[in-house]
Amino acid sequence: MELETGDKIRVKKNGFIYEGVLMPKSADHLVIKMASGYNVGINPEDSLIELIEKNSISPSDSPKKKDVCKTNKELPQVSIISTGGTISSKIDYRTGAVSSQFSADEILSSIPELEDIAWFSGRVVYNILSENMKPEYWSQLATAVYEEIKKGADGIIIAHGTDTMMYTASALSFMIETPVPIVFVGSQRSADRPSSDNIMNVISAAKVATSEIAEVCVVMHDSISDDKCGIYRASCVRKMHTSRRDAFFNINNTKIGYVNYSNQKIDTISDYNKKGCNALKLNTAIDSKCALLKYYPGAEPNILSYYVDEGYRGIVIEGTGLGHVSTEWVPYIKQVVESGIVVVITSQCLYGRVCDRVYDTGRDLIQAGAIEGKNMLPEVALVKLMCALGQYDERNKVIEFMNTNISGEFSLRSLL
Repeated sequence: MELETGDKIRVKKNGFIYEGVLMPKSADHLVIKMASGYNVGINPEDSLIELIEKNSISPSDSPKKKDVCKTNKELPQVSIISTGGTISSKIDYRTGAVSSQFSADEILSSIPELEDIAWFSGRVVYNILSENMKPEYWSQLATAVYEEIKKGADGIIIAHGTDTMMYTASALSFMIETPVPIVFVGSQRSADRPSSDNIMNVISAAKVATSEIAEVCVVMHDSISDDKCGIYRASCVRKMHTSRRDAFFNINNTKIGYVNYSNQKIDTISDYNKKGCNALKLNTAIDSKCALLKYYPGAEPNILSYYVDEGYRGIVIEGTGLGHVSTEWVPYIKQVVESGIVVVITSQCLYGRVCDRVYDTGRDLIQAGAIEGKNMLPEVALVKLMCALGQYDERNKVIEFMNTNISGEFSLRSLL
């Protein structure tokens, strides 16, 4: 029997039965994509193989676009911007891998429930997995969002990969002052898997995009069940698990609220900017010559010399506890600061506030010219420093920017 990639087959082996779509071979093993969304590799020797359906999914098949962009002008207008990621992914049956290949229109065609929430326009800015994101892409995305709002969009949805979503979302929270909701959404599991979270996340994002919450935010599962999505502040959100659907948390700040999936109602639990209260502003200036360093016991301080030699303008150090490094690092940091590089100290504890006035090492860091990162997440401090250095050359202006609470990236007081 001649089998081809895409055939639906049944394999009986060692008393077990496996059914699914035949994937490309891995060495001498059959690989089957099962209904659960997972793959299984089977040695065909001593196996009973049965063809269920011929070419149920052909390698040459490609998604067919449907005319799903509704023009019901009585509904809010929402622009859905696709950047790629798992939410825009499906199985590539040529390689057996998840690849990013859906356009914004194709996301809409797969979720018809969106038609009752808003009328949509789709725009693809780029189509990449989020590990391939670059700082210059943040500026391009912010410009695209600005243009869509200028055209009259009542809300923006940005489909983005989850792995680096926190970087991009915080960047836009610093680059755009928005009068409408800007909502990042992704999924932990691709659309072809029964456990995919993409539909619930996108529908919840659409509800927020048509709400009064005029913030840059992230909407993702807030529990392991399909009951609610959290509305997370973009400038203090973090992905805290590799694969769970409820992977995102706001650190050192409260989330804005929830979308209850059963009744599609939004419950807010903290303050937020309301729609129309801010005028639209854009500043995409950024300097990517910044680095994020994690201090660890025994780390050699001469690594700092590399960043001086390579012309870096900013360094965020993820220190221990209240924001400490070894005393050996202090003179090196002083030299780095004197060379013109801005150094910001954060904590690898994530929760809590940097305070370098408690112990001698911390006081020495401040005297050396390091800036306390308050209770900003290290990656958020990095993105903010890139934005600060993109806008200003004067050190005092950069420090003023870093000490200004722009979008909730740090709090003035620490809460339980």
